[in-house]
Amino acid sequence: MNAHSRVPASSKLIPGATGDWEVVIGMEIHAQVTSEAKLFSGSSTGFGAAPNSHVSLVDAAMPGMLPVLNRECVRQAIRSGLAINAQINLVSTFDRKNYFYPDLPQGYQISQFKSPIVGEGEVTVDLGEGESIVVGVERIHLEQDAGKSIHDQDPKLSFVDLNRSGVALMEIVSKPDLRSSDEAKAYVTKLRTILRYIGACDGDMDKGNLRADVNVSVRKPGEPLGTRCEIKNVNSIRFIGQAIEIEARRQIEILEDGGKIDQETRLFDPTKGETRSMRSKEEAHDYRYFPDPDLLPLKVEQAEVDELRAALPELPDAKKARFIGDYGVTPYDAMVLTLERESADFFEAVAKHGDAKLAANWTINELFGRLNKQGLAIEASPVSAAQLGGLISLVSEGVISGKIAKDLFEILWTEGGDPRELVESRGLRQVTDTGAIEKVCDEVIAANPDKVEQAKAKPTLIGWFVGQVMKASGGKANPQAVNDLLKRKLEI
Repeated sequence: MNAHSRVPASSKLIPGATGDWEVVIGMEIHAQVTSEAKLFSGSSTGFGAAPNSHVSLVDAAMPGMLPVLNRECVRQAIRSGLAINAQINLVSTFDRKNYFYPDLPQGYQISQFKSPIVGEGEVTVDLGEGESIVVGVERIHLEQDAGKSIHDQDPKLSFVDLNRSGVALMEIVSKPDLRSSDEAKAYVTKLRTILRYIGACDGDMDKGNLRADVNVSVRKPGEPLGTRCEIKNVNSIRFIGQAIEIEARRQIEILEDGGKIDQETRLFDPTKGETRSMRSKEEAHDYRYFPDPDLLPLKVEQAEVDELRAALPELPDAKKARFIGDYGVTPYDAMVLTLERESADFFEAVAKHGDAKLAANWTINELFGRLNKQGLAIEASPVSAAQLGGLISLVSEGVISGKIAKDLFEILWTEGGDPRELVESRGLRQVTDTGAIEKVCDEVIAANPDKVEQAKAKPTLIGWFVGQVMKASGGKANPQAVNDLLKRKLEI
């Protein structure tokens, strides 16, 4: 059974007035290629420069200017294909896709239509709770980006910024294998992770460096594919999910009222929570594609492909499997740790210091939690991997308790320093002297005779006594020693 005819999970069906509906989603993801120069000119691809300051005569389509292909962009596309186990086509061609738009100076876009550089591949997407799907990728092709029209600078005029004109894009076209907004969001997240791992695209959706055209159709389960509508240029993973939900509902309502879906291109308006018609959907012949006469067929040697394959870093799926196998972390923790290459590297540096499960717990819950709260990237973490590793070593060795470790983490975050030296200089060392702990236990027991009787009848009350002893010791008593002593003294 092929992927896009798989039996849908009932939880993914959308209830309507006439029964359940299945949503079918395919995606075209436009990923800006990481490269210093544009696809066919030497202009800079730097973001945020003054309008029209990164525009060469080629980008502006001045008469007689000829495109020269940027080899680095080709290599990035091949690496992306290899990262999703795709067919690499050793011969591919560039075509002209003709349409007129104010920010497209040439009046056509150079793209790959008939023969793309990358053929079929696949992406394995984790959906949580042990469920995963395989999403087919039809092709990856290289093309130029258009410029940018700006309509909010003047009440009567529109402006055009051509800085982005000619920047290299990879268009990654999926098969219609997705069956819910959650699957679509997980797919984009996974693809973005892969591209960031290999350095082919920075995935910055705020800057428009990764954006999606989302094809949505609905059908009754088991029926042929319905008519699809394409939602253009959705630039956040959250908006992708919202756009799919809203568009699927719109189509179901039309069909249940006896109407039919027109194939068209639509825009998603997140503020109004609606999709609206942009234009009727063009077919390939509307663009009058023909081979670009200024560019020879692109030929790549198998030796270069092999060299690029050998130089790929460890990819997220392989890293996740290794973390589960080598470090014994849970599949969920392994997934969280490998979402970003930098996070995975940080965890491995922490895990060198001792207990890997403890390292995963502290990295995800304390460090990532704090970074997210303060909107910081892992590279900007005030606590280094060596410092966090030192903290974990102290917990593993029983020098400090989990509670003291949280206090120590706070000191490291705000003041820095060496964890071991801080424990000594600030008197944070855990009390393991049984005599000292026993004294505190005796005091707590003597002060609470009624609770002692209750604990004998209800042994779970020991937790209350442990808490009181820990409080009385300023969190420095070894919790295990406290537990053992109390069990003996309370005869539980």
